[in-house]
Parts: sequence; structure tokens; C-alpha cells
Amino acid sequence: MPTFDWRSPDSYKSLQDAERTDIAWEFLRRNKDYERDYEETVRNSPDGEVSPEFRRRWGICFRP
Repeated sequence: MPTFDWRSPDSYKSLQDAERTDIAWEFLRRNKDYERDYEETVRNSPDGEVSPEFRRRWGICFRP
């Protein structure tokens, strides 16, 4: 098991250059409710895509 000292500033150096969207994605992808909702949405979608409602619910937008 990797060791991670959440109290050490050195543990977060890789985040210094991260954008807000990168950090937001890390939180969202670890959210079990999001994961369940995503799996259900994709499974029930005829084209395997997420709906605008799903995007609004989770605050997701895709850049063109």
C-alpha cells in the first residue's frame, strides 16, 4: 500500500499547476453516487452517451 502523508505539503506538489477542472474531476470521479449514476445512465442510453440532464445534475460541461 502506498504511503501518503496528507499533512505534508510535499504530497501536494503535483497539484500546484493543476487547473480547477482537474481538481473538480478528481473529486467527482471518486464520488460513489456519481459513479452509480454514470453507470446507470450509460447502460440505459441507446447511444452510450450521457444526457444534458445528467450533465446539469453533476455540473459537467464539455469543451468544444
